[in-house]
Amino acid sequence: IERAGMEPAEMGPVREAEEPPGSPALPAEAAQDGPAVAVLPGKEALLAAPGREREQERGRRGADAQGSARRSARGRARRASSRRSGGESARRSGVTVDSSKAKTSLDALKISLRQLRWKEFPLGRRLPCDIYWHGVSFHDNNIFSGQVNKFPGMTETVRKITLSRAMKTMKDLFPEEFDFYPRSWILPEELSLFVEEVRTKKDSDPSWKPTFIVKPDGGCQGDGIYLIKDPGDTRLTGSIQSRPAVVQEYLRQPLLVDELKFDIRLYVLLKSLEPLEIYIAKEGLCRFCTEPYQEPTVKNLHQVFMHLTNYSLNIHSGNFIHSDSVNTGSKRTFSSILCRLSSLGADVRKLWSDIISLVIKTIIALMPELKVYYQSDIPAGKPGPTCFQILGFDILLTKDFTPKLLEVNANPSMRIEHEYEVSPGVFQTVPSPVDEEVKVAVIRDTLRLVDPQKKKRKDTQLCKLQCVSPTQAAVAWCSHGRGLDEMSSKVPPEPTPSVILCCRCQSSEQAREASEELPAAPKSPEAALPSPCLKQVFPKYATQFSHLLLVDRVAALFIRFLGVRGTTKLGPTGFRTFIRNCRLSNSNFSMAAADILYIDITRRWNNMAIEKESGMCLQAFMEAFISLAQKKYKFPKLQDKVSRLTELCESRLAALHRQRLVWGCG
Repeated sequence: IERAGMEPAEMGPVREAEEPPGSPALPAEAAQDGPAVAVLPGKEALLAAPGREREQERGRRGADAQGSARRSARGRARRASSRRSGGESARRSGVTVDSSKAKTSLDALKISLRQLRWKEFPLGRRLPCDIYWHGVSFHDNNIFSGQVNKFPGMTETVRKITLSRAMKTMKDLFPEEFDFYPRSWILPEELSLFVEEVRTKKDSDPSWKPTFIVKPDGGCQGDGIYLIKDPGDTRLTGSIQSRPAVVQEYLRQPLLVDELKFDIRLYVLLKSLEPLEIYIAKEGLCRFCTEPYQEPTVKNLHQVFMHLTNYSLNIHSGNFIHSDSVNTGSKRTFSSILCRLSSLGADVRKLWSDIISLVIKTIIALMPELKVYYQSDIPAGKPGPTCFQILGFDILLTKDFTPKLLEVNANPSMRIEHEYEVSPGVFQTVPSPVDEEVKVAVIRDTLRLVDPQKKKRKDTQLCKLQCVSPTQAAVAWCSHGRGLDEMSSKVPPEPTPSVILCCRCQSSEQAREASEELPAAPKSPEAALPSPCLKQVFPKYATQFSHLLLVDRVAALFIRFLGVRGTTKLGPTGFRTFIRNCRLSNSNFSMAAADILYIDITRRWNNMAIEKESGMCLQAFMEAFISLAQKKYKFPKLQDKVSRLTELCESRLAALHRQRLVWGCG
């Protein structure tokens, strides 16, 4: 029992809120003109004299003031601690990556994530991740957010037959722009055309002795590739019915290094489709044959180690050299070859310019088909991830340093080790320094470019103001985190180390507190990383290639009339709607003629397709569109005809859209 108004001996003045539920209430105070009586349950009341009560009251007020000061100090300490812990947690929180489907690229991905200090989930994660890294293709309907390193439909788009068709369409429209792709025929549908063209050219030039290379449509790593001299070769006529293929004119005079044929594997990042963003790795790999090159003859056509540069084939050769050096062995860096070519007098800058042009034109040729697949898997308005992808471009240099495109790989190998035969039949996996140097940099810098928290860090970063004086420049930070638009426009004549405040922090007391609490600039893990190896080429050089987007505009018309979400084929109703809305029917071309055109083209393309699905695909629609352009216009160039019809359709559809808006408002 204690007297009224006195605190327990071991209880601080701020412990009232910590009383457990159900505890007795503190004594009540009486009026100052009468004795204060405190009645505790089961005890006798104690009386206190008025004079002594006043002394206790003054003591209580002093204790309350001290308690208030202590509470303020503790509050400031808690706030400072929360600020520090919040900053530390913000620095600790990194990008999350799901690597459960990375497959062969897992080792290079792990190294990249360690360098970036990002969080990896090798077994997946229940919660959504920022990035999903797939090893083969994009087939995951359970991803509704984040980013995926594969585009839907990319594997189908870069298949040899699809790529050849896209290149043929672009070459018909722009003959002088797409001469970097070898002359190709699609088998079996163009077998008769192939035989006829070869016979005609041989009759006109008896000295022409060509060699052709046959590539199965679904082949990879050199599987099923062989060389022929005669279109009537039994291997060609006997296998194409069961296995469609592309036959190309063989490049007989490649550039040789150490008397060996080689090709270049360049890594290209397609960061986005809308808008189109393309990056090229500054470093690549050169893969060498393992036997000295000789021009193809009937006797050496079967020697794959002489004519085919595929790594998966030449690694089985006894002459294959695993090297730890970047400029020796059967696999070297592209930069080492460029240095060697430069010493021989080659114009390396022009070579790089030609390669960049080749890459941009190839992506533009593939983009329309890719957009059709993209809208099918991830329609507009449907939740889904954004996509990016690393592509492998295989390029061959001719004797005059002209780059030629061989093929595009949707899933280039990202392995950084190789198998080494330590004894007959016994293989051991050993690291490959050349692969690690190139591939880890490509994956790491790809992740840096698609970092989803980069913009967030910029938005939440402390205000940074660049203050320039006639003599020096200083960087000042606003400790209150205001945006640059809120910064005071008053810049002192001479920058000092003190903080420059935003317009909301202009009091002297705030200035003193801000200068004491001024944080250091946050250090990013990227500061310790080397400079990025990926160079942007589009939209950087967009003005030079914008005229090549003609087929992309036609593809936009095709997608507009697909109608049903999730489909890649245009039905007869959609085609009729396209003709009617663009007002393409007239006395010379009726709707019945449009139906016949649709049936003829669709039937022929469906017979050529491996998957028998009804409807008009994009390439069939492109053929119908070109046919309409040739009927409507008499320009000498096909490009001008298609361009004029595209402009006509776009203008009439825009007018129809405005008219419908007026009807909706009326």
